[in-house]
Formats: sequence, C-alpha cells, structure tokens
Amino acid sequence: MLDKASMIAEALIRSEALKFGKFKLKSGIISPYYIDLSWLLSSPESFATVVNLATQEIKKILYEIKVNKLASIELKGALLLPTIAHKLRMPCIIVRKESKSYGLTGRIAGGIVKPGDRFIFFDDVITKGDSKIEGVKPIEKAGGKIESILVVVDREQGGKEELERRGYNLISLTTISEVISYLLKAGKIKSSLAKEILKYTKK
Repeated sequence: MLDKASMIAEALIRSEALKFGKFKLKSGIISPYYIDLSWLLSSPESFATVVNLATQEIKKILYEIKVNKLASIELKGALLLPTIAHKLRMPCIIVRKESKSYGLTGRIAGGIVKPGDRFIFFDDVITKGDSKIEGVKPIEKAGGKIESILVVVDREQGGKEELERRGYNLISLTTISEVISYLLKAGKIKSSLAKEILKYTKK
C-alpha cells in the first residue's frame, strides 16, 4: 500500500498537476517545476485522492484542538476546500485576494468570521509563506484565530520556518523532496531531473 507522499505523487503525475520546465513563481524565483492543483479537476481519481488525504489530516488535527471552521484563499486551495468541508460537515469560507467592490463587498466569501471562531487554513502549496500570511489577515482582523495551516505540498523554500517564526503551526501532507524521491524510485522521472529539483530545494 502506498504511503501518503506516494499517493500524492501519483495523483500529481496522473492529473498532470506537476509540471517540469522553467517557471517563474510569484516571488520572482525561477523554478524547475510547478504544481497547479487546478489540474486535479480534470482527473476525478486524483482529485479524490488529495481531498481524502486532506480530510483525514484535518480529522487528526480536530482530535488535538478545537476548530469550528475551515478557510482557504482563492484560487487553488479554494477549488478543493468545499469538498473537504462537505466531507467533514464543517462550514468553510474563502478569502479573496482583493476586496470585491460590488455586491457583497470585502475579502471574505461564503460566510462571516465571528470573534472567537477557530480555523484550519488550507492551501495547495507553500513556498515562502507570503500568500498564507496575507490570506489569514482578514480572518484575524475579524477576530478569528488560525489554529493550524495545512498545505498539500511544502516546496521546502523557507515557508514553514517563516510561518513558525510568526507563531503559526504549519502541517504539510508531503514535501517536494518526498514526491520527487518517490517518482524517481518508481521510474517516472529521470535521475537527472530528480537531482536538479532536489538540488534546487536545498538552495
């Protein structure tokens, strides 16, 4: 039976959510790979794998701490969170990247944040941690508390350390090193590509 990292690696390859090449990240860094979880939408099996693993992880967190709501930020994490929330029978909200200027304005979509609400914040990947810090701000400003931040893949580029430095608890379902190590062992990528990516994560 495959472990969690292997299952995610298989889902990323099967759905083509993991791509190799030269990609410019939001931070300006050039990366030899890119993870786009929106591609899970074209692979129901892969989508179910990632959603189920995230749901299981959140259940574990709920045994340890009291949480009453889930949250994510548009776009990638927000595509998965409603299904996860449905499985857990928990309410969820989505944080917009920018305030909406018409209709129901503001950055929170799907509900409201009440003072004292306790959240697990979910997203696709973490690099430097900037988008997570930006994403939780509207929740905290409204009086909510972030109990844990859960991501599918940690790109291992300082995000975990930065969030922990700021007092947040970061949990990842897997890391890019674990994903690449599995894909190499399974013969799904060449050793030269694996070495390039693993070297990149250590910069």
